[in-house]
Amino acid sequence: MILIVDDKPENILSLRKILELHDLEVDTASSGEEALKKILRNNYALIILDVQMPSMDGFEVAEAISGYSKAKDVPILFLSAVNKDKKFIAKGYASGGLDYITKPVDPDILLMKVKTFIRLYEQNRQLQEMHASLQKEVEVRKNAQAALNAKVQEQHSMLESLPQVAFTASGDGVVEYANRHWFYYSPSLSEFPLTYNHEQVQVPVWENAIRTGIPLEKEVYLHHRVHNHYRCHLLRAIPLEEEGRIVKWVGTFTDIALQKQANEILEQRVTERTRELQEMNQALEASNHELQQFASVASHDLKEPLRKIQLFGTILRDRHLGANPDALQYMQRIVSSSERMTRLINDLLQYSRLSADVPFEAVDINVIVKEILADLELSVRDACAEITTSSFPVVEAIPGQIRQALQNIISNALKFTRPGVSPCIHIRAERVLEKEFHSPAAAEGPYCRITINDNGIGFNEAYLPKIFTLFQRLHSTEVYDGTGIGLAIAKKVVERHQGIIGASSKENEGATFIMVLPIAQTKATA
Repeated sequence: MILIVDDKPENILSLRKILELHDLEVDTASSGEEALKKILRNNYALIILDVQMPSMDGFEVAEAISGYSKAKDVPILFLSAVNKDKKFIAKGYASGGLDYITKPVDPDILLMKVKTFIRLYEQNRQLQEMHASLQKEVEVRKNAQAALNAKVQEQHSMLESLPQVAFTASGDGVVEYANRHWFYYSPSLSEFPLTYNHEQVQVPVWENAIRTGIPLEKEVYLHHRVHNHYRCHLLRAIPLEEEGRIVKWVGTFTDIALQKQANEILEQRVTERTRELQEMNQALEASNHELQQFASVASHDLKEPLRKIQLFGTILRDRHLGANPDALQYMQRIVSSSERMTRLINDLLQYSRLSADVPFEAVDINVIVKEILADLELSVRDACAEITTSSFPVVEAIPGQIRQALQNIISNALKFTRPGVSPCIHIRAERVLEKEFHSPAAAEGPYCRITINDNGIGFNEAYLPKIFTLFQRLHSTEVYDGTGIGLAIAKKVVERHQGIIGASSKENEGATFIMVLPIAQTKATA
């Protein structure tokens, strides 16, 4: 917008028409005072100012305008029809005007000057905006540089506080900063410490990492410049990338000499302990073999006199002591004790043989259960027992041992019955997902769960931890015959097959025994 200041309306009108014909926006003031007021309220690109005006001439108005921070850079064009002397023209320039035109005015020249001043004003304004923008950017960059310097200083402080050798390098591997530990292994920042292998042969580890651009983590040896020795360090260096290009490396040397020495000592002790365990295992295997041989020989030697005691005791009882009731009673106790001793020896011998290295094979447990029930036919008939079975899957097992375990549990179910109650025994099997007593059933599960349930005398579950222990009995031999080894044998058989065995019961409500066996044995157990 252009401001025309003149005390004569006809002058204002003529100038206004000339400018508006060329699409220039115009504002007017009829006095210097009015012009100053408008300049405070509006922004103008050019002020055309008449020199000779009452109360306040153009020179005074121009000097007042130069004192306004808002309008001091606005170009002023003086117009005068009277004051044409050189001194007035000089005064116009001195008071802040950019040009001084005398009337009559050539409209074309006036327009060219007006457009030139407006263009200069716009360029000046743009330059000022650009200058302000540049100043702001410079300030932002100064703040960013200050923050960066503070960050770098903080990073350097952190690296300086580390117990390791710490350094940073440019993307091409030139070391830019290193903490004080660096100089124990290098004379200057520009020289990367020489790295050696365990044979103290120099290896270019850092150069290879720079060439490949791959993160580095390697054990190297460094030569200590003060103590003149080689120590093992773990060198780690990580590349930092921007836009797919490595711009910096951050690395550390960590002294692991003591750790490596401790590891070597530990490995040596582990090796020695492993050798000792192997020797102990060999000695234990030899001892077990000797014990098995001893058990076989001892059982044979013990059973031989026991057989004679039973034989001659039976002959004495049946042929010669019929007339002496007291002697007959004592002899009967001798024969019964010798029979129990025989069973105990047989059970112990069976238990000792469970540790023997016997191969696993595919076993149809249906066949084994049928054979057990056939062997116990007389006991089943005498007890009037009812036994039901389900279909069993084929499992990898040791046939004789699985037979022994199942037979011991079924025999107990036939033995520990309630007076006047016919035994009911249910034997069932199902495949399950996990080696757990309550695992959900699954047609293709990797485990077989065998459940044997009876309605006998049961037991108090407070004694559950004891029933699978060797020689543990919950009833006296006068009430229920046995050696207390049957369930211990069953437990050892199941564990030998990498399975689990458990039981649940209530007194006088029967008992349930559960075995969970793997369908297939691993190579380690085979």
